[in-house]
Amino acid sequence: MTGFPGGFWVLWSATLVNRMATFVYPFLGIYLTTELGYSATTAGLVLATFGIGSVAGSLVGGELSDRIGRRPTMAGAQLLAAASTAIMGFTPNGATIAALVFFMGFGVSASRPAVQAMIVDMVPQKDRVRAFSVNYWAVNIGFGFSAVVAGYLVHQGYLWIFLGDAVTTLICAVVMWVRLPETRPERAVTASSGTEAPISSRQVFRDSRFMTFCLLALGVWLMMYQGWSILPVDMAERGISTQAYGLIIALNGVVIVLLQIPVTALVKARRVGLALVLMFSAVLLGAGFGLTGLAGTSLIFSALCVVIWTLGEILYAPASSAAVGDLAHRQARGRYQGVYSLSNSVASVLAPLLGGLVLDHWGGHALWSLCVAVGVVAAAGFWILFRRPARDAAGSEGDVEDKPAGPQGPVSNSTVRLPAGAVSAQSSTAGIG
Repeated sequence: MTGFPGGFWVLWSATLVNRMATFVYPFLGIYLTTELGYSATTAGLVLATFGIGSVAGSLVGGELSDRIGRRPTMAGAQLLAAASTAIMGFTPNGATIAALVFFMGFGVSASRPAVQAMIVDMVPQKDRVRAFSVNYWAVNIGFGFSAVVAGYLVHQGYLWIFLGDAVTTLICAVVMWVRLPETRPERAVTASSGTEAPISSRQVFRDSRFMTFCLLALGVWLMMYQGWSILPVDMAERGISTQAYGLIIALNGVVIVLLQIPVTALVKARRVGLALVLMFSAVLLGAGFGLTGLAGTSLIFSALCVVIWTLGEILYAPASSAAVGDLAHRQARGRYQGVYSLSNSVASVLAPLLGGLVLDHWGGHALWSLCVAVGVVAAAGFWILFRRPARDAAGSEGDVEDKPAGPQGPVSNSTVRLPAGAVSAQSSTAGIG
């Protein structure tokens, strides 16, 4: 795990600490029903506001990270999440909690595009899949640790999980502000036209190749979210206990912690291209979920299915983030990552709704067969999109040769980078922001 700049490890450490104290969301439904006495329906509606906040936060966070910078966006988003979480522990009012959960989801998701854009800024293109793998590893180690600690803290009183989550999130905000350098690329100017025109969110949505990728990503995330939303329901209908589901789904985190780094190292050593990694990950995800339809009451078979689709997740999560970095315009990396994060947030809302609908009307076999179809379509789509190297608007080796690209491709080679505040030789009045 060598070869990354120091700023990457600061970001990695902040991510690990933050995830190690992700206490509130996993226990929020239990807190609302058992501690405050709300119905399951009310708890579900409150939890849904987290997804709504995530959708909004993904877009706003991407926009802000390109406008005001990665560092202030991350720090501000973490401060919002910390404040919302802390206040939540002191109010029993359901409507107030719902509003605070919205802002918590907003803050959590608003920082994600800035983090991903900063990784793309700091790490050369050839190392980005490995960098996102190491970061994803930290996320899963932290989340697994938090589940154990949160279970202990609940016995001391629910207020402790709110305060513990808020304090560690606040620490992350301070570390990000104090220790991280700002990495947002400077605005470039072209010899032919003066100042480079900024890339708007509207132009990102008009980038047909990127939006095709996001649509494929939405299908993949819809598959993955079945593992945490509808899979336990289907297993219960097959006569498998909730305790057994808990042990089986725990394999997901164990496999990621044990194999994320070795699998990534193997992919790098074999020089496997991005197209093959994405294609193979979609096949594994589709196969893992598809085989669930044949598992019946077998715990071993069910566990094998989880291992298969977890291997797909290990490959897909870092490769997809690296692919966004390759597709994105240098001046709009935050916006691109924000729109990509939107596919994740939307999937978190739609997956249980669509999965439950299919399960109720057509049964588990239909649901898991549909996952196979989604996996095959996604695999074919990734191969078509990335069989040729993706446009990396940042330059091929970590911005060594920056050539800003428009939404549909790179601009003329006459492009030059000037420091902020400099002027073009052809247009002495063109200020660079």
